Amino acid sequence: MEAYKSRETTLRDYLRVIFRRKAIIITAVVVVMATVIISQELETPLYLASVKMMVEGNKKTDVDIYRKMSFGRKSIVTSYAEMVKSRTVLERAVKALRLDQRPLDYEKEFSSKLKALLIDRRVRKINEELEEMTPEERQDFLFDMAMRNLETNVRVRMPADVNIFNINVADYDPKMAVMIANVVSRSYVIFDLEQQVAELQLKYGEKHTTVVLLKKYIKDLLDRLNGKPLPDIEAMGPASVKIIEQARKATPVVTPDAFVIIISFFMSLFFGVMLVFIIDYLDQSFKSPNDVERFLNVPVIGSIPVNKWKDGRLITEINPANPEEIRPFRKLSSRIYLLCKEKKLKTILITDAEGSPEDTAAVIANLGVCIARNANHKVVVVDAGLKTPYLSKIFKVSGNQGMADVLAGKLPLDEAIRDAGPNLYVLPAGKTLPLPDDILESPAMSAVMQTLRERYDIVLISCPDLKNFTDGVLLSAFADGVILVVNEGKTNRQVVRWAIEPLEEKKVNIVGAILNNRRYVIPDMIYRLT
Repeated sequence: MEAYKSRETTLRDYLRVIFRRKAIIITAVVVVMATVIISQELETPLYLASVKMMVEGNKKTDVDIYRKMSFGRKSIVTSYAEMVKSRTVLERAVKALRLDQRPLDYEKEFSSKLKALLIDRRVRKINEELEEMTPEERQDFLFDMAMRNLETNVRVRMPADVNIFNINVADYDPKMAVMIANVVSRSYVIFDLEQQVAELQLKYGEKHTTVVLLKKYIKDLLDRLNGKPLPDIEAMGPASVKIIEQARKATPVVTPDAFVIIISFFMSLFFGVMLVFIIDYLDQSFKSPNDVERFLNVPVIGSIPVNKWKDGRLITEINPANPEEIRPFRKLSSRIYLLCKEKKLKTILITDAEGSPEDTAAVIANLGVCIARNANHKVVVVDAGLKTPYLSKIFKVSGNQGMADVLAGKLPLDEAIRDAGPNLYVLPAGKTLPLPDDILESPAMSAVMQTLRERYDIVLISCPDLKNFTDGVLLSAFADGVILVVNEGKTNRQVVRWAIEPLEEKKVNIVGAILNNRRYVIPDMIYRLT
């Protein structure tokens, strides 16, 4: 077999991969986008309110609890910040705002309909648990749940190398986020003042002026523990931690983001494209003419579009209702005729490598019809598939007599050959033979092939596949050239390479290949642009 140089990979080859497996890309995009959109739907919008606190303001006294923690400025700020989430501070905030009395489905008012379904399910489970509790247990359960929720939604952020930290509070309601942030910060100030009062009472007694003033300030803060902003002077107060900036407005932190959806779309598209190229790389079947030329080192004579007939036959001039569907066979038959004329080929063996006898027989039959009619040459189609005859069914040749009977000396060759139309003749297989190898190598077979060469302009021979039978190797001795039929997306490259090795060892002239069941997946407009 002569060396053949295949064409280089082009943009069309890459586009063919994408369009052939576009269902995978679409699936990837749909799955990823659905996941992103659903996840965003399950995220209830959150709003963040922030209060800025300063550590080590002017103190009324050095409180032991703080003095013992003073290992440095950073350690002090960290200790103060951690105490914001102490149970004492958060309990006072929960009680002041009655967070334990909020509806269990509080989030539902701000969530999507999809999230609302999950909230309803969660609330039902909680109610089932509450029904089994006593009133006291129910009250404690709800209070603890409110405490956990508040602790989850309170975050303390500490900038580096400064004695300032922020108390950040998230909530579904922006107004509620502001109120909770202000109440938590004031609750912490009250906690700090109570520590100072306790120290002063131990040293100076309850009637000391400073103790009285601090208690009065604590009472004022408790009375105004409602979350509404205070005058800045009153907010700062005499505590060792001071509110230097109250929460007045909440900003959104978790909202459905169109940017995320756009980015997700392009990422899913990229993922889908990469996936199809990986799958295409792993797929060992022939997917394009370039595949055939590159792996088999033979030219592609032509392609036949994917078969749309339910019975496995291809459309030819036997049924000329649609000229567009006939054109590929006319084009292919013209190329084969010119190939035969140029290289002086008269006997062509056409076979496949992986067991598609019906498709291959249909290709041979239709090519015979086209060559006989268009080139005006006498063509005989030989069904040498003595084990698996299919041409007789396609040409609707009745009877069981054919080549097998001729080779056995039971029937003259002239009587075995049937007229199949203008310039077209068929030599059916005849009686099926389980082991015809000896017959195919017999002098009788050689005599039959010689007679056919003399009487007809072109002889097309159909035989079983090369993978499962040796018939093709034996018959190649009587052929001027061999043409392989390769089915796109079905025929395995490695199987074909293995199947044609015996032909290559015998130096058989493999003149080319036909890519059958070709899918033209690239839209015509894009195909022309590329």
